[in-house]
Order: sequence, then structure tokens, then C-alpha cells
Amino acid sequence: MFLNILLLVVGFVILIAGADYLVSGSSSIAKKFGVSNLAIGLTVVAFGTSMPELLVSVQSSFKGFNDAAFGNVIGSNNFNLLFILGIAGIIYPLVVQRNTVKYEVPLSLLAAGVLFLLVNDSLLFGAASFSVTSSAGTTTTYNGILSRLDSVILLLFFAGFLMYIYRSMKTASDYGEDNSIKIYKTPIALLMTVGGLVGLVFGADLVVKNAVELAERFHMSQKLIGLTILAAGTSLPELATSCVAAYKKNTDIAIGNVVGSNIFNIFFILGVTGLINPVPYNTAMNFDLYILMGSTVLLMIFMFTLNTRKLDRWEAALMLAGYIVYTVMLIGIDNGSVKL
Repeated sequence: MFLNILLLVVGFVILIAGADYLVSGSSSIAKKFGVSNLAIGLTVVAFGTSMPELLVSVQSSFKGFNDAAFGNVIGSNNFNLLFILGIAGIIYPLVVQRNTVKYEVPLSLLAAGVLFLLVNDSLLFGAASFSVTSSAGTTTTYNGILSRLDSVILLLFFAGFLMYIYRSMKTASDYGEDNSIKIYKTPIALLMTVGGLVGLVFGADLVVKNAVELAERFHMSQKLIGLTILAAGTSLPELATSCVAAYKKNTDIAIGNVVGSNIFNIFFILGVTGLINPVPYNTAMNFDLYILMGSTVLLMIFMFTLNTRKLDRWEAALMLAGYIVYTVMLIGIDNGSVKL
């Protein structure tokens, strides 16, 4: 058991380090070819920081741990919204641009709603349930599936989101180039990029394998592991970014990082995962989608009340408390002490 915990931690460290090296190396190469900071931010950095979630979800799907694949993304979004914004808002009240409240937060709600409609085949269309056996020999009955067609729909939404971000950044008054991207010698940059990719694949394999083994040892479901341990672990880059940004009073970055990540996770991560390998969906996870949609609505309400476009400390504390209650409920549901 101790070895599983150690390897899980090592896997997360390799994942985060791999993403960092990938972003740094590829950003340096892109900069040498004259690519703008804007384009690098929208592509290399955004994709690189989402690689931990992507690799963990893809690995989970291929090994038949479908609840972990979905739980990683949905749980990561709940962690981002309730825990990270809760911590960041307590550090410093978060004031955001009008566009974030008007467009981006509602878009994150739309992402959760679209996912709900795509995967609830039995609930919405009366589709028959089916059973799937994982590589560990565990058989699970599912009521829905994220098909390749569903995944294409998610990716089309993602393309629209990228276009919106590109246009909004092009028209921003503070848009401009800076020297924040460090330039490395080409061989070093290439080595960092390739090494980062290798680290991501190896780290994801360690994380998924040992997380599932721990789940079995403690009689925890894949769903619970995905919604908690995997979700929190793959969200560490977002946690660090938002907390540092809040401490430095860069509140737009603190909240934009979270909202953007939630949209990215559903449209891109699940879109790519399902396109590579269709993922069966357990409708028991609808509860977690309801939490995600409800929490997003709550954030919108907070942004429109009292101090407009501002998440006050007491509101952030309420969101953090909500995450703690939600986690306790997840554990209770998993061990049967809480019934829905």
C-alpha cells in the first residue's frame, strides 16, 4: 500500500514536471519561429497545462476504468470551481472583467449542460444498458456512452471557444507582446519537449495504475478515485496558478484560469478522449454534473450580487465549505452510508 501511495505521488510529480518541460520547450521553439505570445498562450501553454488531465483520462479509458476517466474531468472541474476559487478568493477578493461574467462563466455552464445531454442516452432516449469489463477484471453496467460523434460535437464547441478567446484577446486594450517566454538553445528546447511528452505518458500510467490499485485496497470505487484523488492531482497546476495570481492581486488570471480550464476540460479533454476511444458513462455521475452546474450558477449569482463582478471572501469561503461537504457526501455515497 505504501508503495502504491509513493508511486502515485511520484506519478503526479512526473506529470506536472512533464507538462512544465513540454510548455517551456515548445514555447521556446515556437518563439524562435516568430509565433506571437498570443498564439503560444492559446495553443502551446493551454494544451500543455491540460496534458495531465488528458493523459490520465485517455489512459483510464484504454484500461477500461471509465468511471475514473469521467471522474477525473468532472471532479477536476468541481475542484477548480469550489476548492481553487474558494482558496484564491479567501487570499484576495476576485474582481474580474465584464466578459468573464457575461460570456465565459455561462460558457462553462453550457459545457456541463452539453456533456449531460450527450452522455445520458438511457435517461433521455431510453437506450439499453450494457456491461463492460476492465483490464482488472471488474465488470460494470453503464447506461450511456460518449461516442465518437459526441466527441466531435464537443471538439466543435472547443473550436468555437478558441475563436472567441482569440478575438477577445486581439481586441483587448492591454494586448501586446512581452518577454516572459524564455528562449533556450534549439537542442535543449527539443530535449525538453520530447522529455516532457515522455514524462506525461509515463506519469499518467503510474497515476492511473496506482490510483486504481489503492481504490481496490480500500474498497473505493473508480468513480470516487477519479472525482477526488485524480481530480485534485491533475488540477495542481491550476491550484498553483490561481493562488499565486490571487496573492499578487492578478484576479483576472486567478478566476480566468479556472473558468477557462473547466471549459477546456469538457470540450477538449473529453472530446479527444472519446474520439480516441469511446467512453461508457455511468449515470450515477449525474449527481456530480448537477453539482458542477449548480456551482457554476452559484458563481454567476455571486458575480451579479452586492459587489458586481467580484467574488468576496465570504462567498469564496462558502464555495470552499461547499466542496468539503460535497467530498464528505461522495465518501458517504461510496460506502453506502449516504443514499441519493
